[in-house]
Amino acid sequence: MYLPGPPWRGTAAWAAAAAVTAAVFTGPAPAFAQPNSTDRSSVGIVSGAVEVDSAVLDTVGKGEESTFFVTLKAQANLSTARRGRTHADKAKSAFSALRTEAARSQTSIRSFLDKAKVGYEPYWIANAVKVTGDEKLVAELATRSDVASIRQERTYQLDELEQTAVDGPALDTAADPEWGVKDIKADQVWSQYDDRGEGIVIANVDSGVQFDHPALVGNYRGNLGDGTYSHDYNWFDATGECGTSGSPCDNNGHGTHTMGTMVGADGVGVAPGAKWIAAKGCESSSCSDSALLAAGQWILAPTDHNGLNPKPELAPDIVNNSWGGGDTTFYQDIVEAWNAAGIFEAFAAGNDGNGTTCSTAHAPGSQAPAYGVGAYDVNGKIANFSGFGPSLVDGSAKPNISAPGVNIRSTWPGNTYKAINGTSMATPHVAGAAALLWSAAPSLIGKIDETRALLNDGAIDVDDTHCGGSADMNNVWGEGKLDILASVDLAPRSAATVTGAVTDKATGKPLSGFTVKAQAGTARRSVTTAADGTYKLNLNADTYTVEVSGYGYATATEQGFTVATGEHVTKNVALGAVPAHAVSGTVLDVTGKPLAGATVRIADAPVSAVTSDSSGRFTLPEVAEGSYRLTASPAAPILCNGAYGAALTVDGNETVTAALPARTDASGNSCAPAAYSWIAGTTKVALSGDEDVRTVALPFPVKLYGVSYTSAHLTTNGLVNFLEPRLGDYTNTAIPAAAKPNGIVAPFWDDLVLDKKSRVMTATTGAAGARKLAIVWQDAAFASATTTRVTFEAVFDEATGAITFQYQGLGGAAAEAGSTATVGIENQSGSDALQYSFNAGVLKDQSAIRITQGSI
Repeated sequence: MYLPGPPWRGTAAWAAAAAVTAAVFTGPAPAFAQPNSTDRSSVGIVSGAVEVDSAVLDTVGKGEESTFFVTLKAQANLSTARRGRTHADKAKSAFSALRTEAARSQTSIRSFLDKAKVGYEPYWIANAVKVTGDEKLVAELATRSDVASIRQERTYQLDELEQTAVDGPALDTAADPEWGVKDIKADQVWSQYDDRGEGIVIANVDSGVQFDHPALVGNYRGNLGDGTYSHDYNWFDATGECGTSGSPCDNNGHGTHTMGTMVGADGVGVAPGAKWIAAKGCESSSCSDSALLAAGQWILAPTDHNGLNPKPELAPDIVNNSWGGGDTTFYQDIVEAWNAAGIFEAFAAGNDGNGTTCSTAHAPGSQAPAYGVGAYDVNGKIANFSGFGPSLVDGSAKPNISAPGVNIRSTWPGNTYKAINGTSMATPHVAGAAALLWSAAPSLIGKIDETRALLNDGAIDVDDTHCGGSADMNNVWGEGKLDILASVDLAPRSAATVTGAVTDKATGKPLSGFTVKAQAGTARRSVTTAADGTYKLNLNADTYTVEVSGYGYATATEQGFTVATGEHVTKNVALGAVPAHAVSGTVLDVTGKPLAGATVRIADAPVSAVTSDSSGRFTLPEVAEGSYRLTASPAAPILCNGAYGAALTVDGNETVTAALPARTDASGNSCAPAAYSWIAGTTKVALSGDEDVRTVALPFPVKLYGVSYTSAHLTTNGLVNFLEPRLGDYTNTAIPAAAKPNGIVAPFWDDLVLDKKSRVMTATTGAAGARKLAIVWQDAAFASATTTRVTFEAVFDEATGAITFQYQGLGGAAAEAGSTATVGIENQSGSDALQYSFNAGVLKDQSAIRITQGSI
């Protein structure tokens, strides 16, 4: 079933995220990782024109199911994106071309999988679908003319090499930067060019980031100042490991470390003036293909915190990838899509070297389209673990360049620092160096080939040709040791420099964290002011609209601001403070009743959030005049309440009615309380005992997530399963969940038993075209307490496609109210769901919940 949103595993946000799940590839692992089994991704078996991974065939040949990726032959044309004038133009064009081609060419295979009752997840960056199936399904897919290959999904463990880390104290000064920062001469770029990466946005795909680490919090793009943050478009958790708060986390440390080397303050980072965002693509000590794919696609099109409303124009300029493994070519599609979108990527070459053996670099860093990075130590010696070329993937020369990767001290969760080793540590030096280069020469932004050429030309040659190549470019060092000062020296001197300070008009005090933005057509550059209110902006020669803004002050705008090549302009701006007013109102739930406990905040301003009281009332006592977005989010259990969000203009005391909409999943399904109208069962289903299942024919086609079914499997445990007559579902789980059962309607999923006092019945009412089918569980007993019983039903509406859950005769026991049950619907791949409740005693006697299915 096609899911229009990117995955955000295990949470509603994850379900909503199915629109930006990433492309398929096989074999990637963290550069700090090794596969937990032999990587056979390059040992495929060709069935006709379709290459089938031998690991898939081994699994299904044993009678087991395999989870695999099916890549299609059709590919999007990215030539228009590559010709885009600006980074934003390129990203928008690439995003549009990739999604359009996937929607067109996946229609046939989706239809085939729907008819076969097989759930799947689609990806648009590599035009692929992820499927779980048996030998028969693999054989059928391998004969399709639109399929290019079938590859098994893999998971990888952290490498022991990079776990040998030593705690370090917090840094006190930036006077003596870390050795790697000095070795690549980043500190000389700071001093000679007054360039610290201002105006550039860097991302990583890693284990997450401690966003409020003292050395990182200042330049997190989601930092609004005054201790408040907006994670929309700035943070993505593809794993669900960070919980439902929506805040960034790092449960491993690796991602915080690599981010620190790129942008950390106090001498840790190469480009401490750049902004950063992040995508968590590793669960913790392991990284799954699915999470890495989802993270990779989000990089091209970041989303809001619900995983919706993708905005490729907010894609980062640069993305660091300190992971890799195996000899696959599957990630090549994402690399090429990023490059077409104007996103510079750096990949670790891997840690499987031994100092002598050739062809030890691994993908994606060893793929020809990727910029792979090797590692060396403080003495200028290549690290004994650094992966060498030539590439086993395609024979290309690898790595492309080498950077410091031994005893690299950087940020670590817990507001501390660690020194660790690896090509994972070398790669962020290159990503940070690219930020310095683009900040100094903004005409290079989005130009991948020109940027690589400058990094290559500036590198210091090291003559080691024992794996082939020349002194200038060999398979041990690549182009040599990174020297960003030399690269910046070689860069086109086309930028004008605008500097100045932003101050309070009345007091003259400096205003820190304020945004200075210059825009000419679709080209936009922005920086934020430092603690002393100063800023520096490098601009291409052009005519700009300059806007200076910050919370609590009137925005200053100047049109027709023209700069010439090489010009140095001083532009100081004094802003006037604006009055503040109270914003108050009432939060209403989806039924229009006052809702207590809702969190109300100004999403894009440093204003402390408040909670609605027992009458639904709230007051934000002081909000500066301006235009904002007011949000209200319900407290758990959320039930059918969605999140409220609306534009708010404050020009006096404001009163707001925040009426929460119905909550929806990624596919547009929503729920709301409904009028109770019980339908009594009339036809008994031969279902009894514990863990029993029966397949029943449906009186009319029933749709679930856009797929039509004429039969369903009913279980003793309160499930309608449309995919398979699966048993062993006695343990309910939160949904969505990739584990089976999938493709379910769950009016009351719990461990239930049907004894002599219990029965399951069906009833059909109404005329053709307007019929209703009721599936009734009458007096079902709880396996854990058989004296406690529950009666409920699921009603399917032929005319509207709606599904209604109804409850009858609920007593005072917590279990009857759903304290151990899951209520909701889930799609066929387990990546999207509308969960009404999970282990929450919120169900009431003689109540009804109506689920309205969206348009798929």
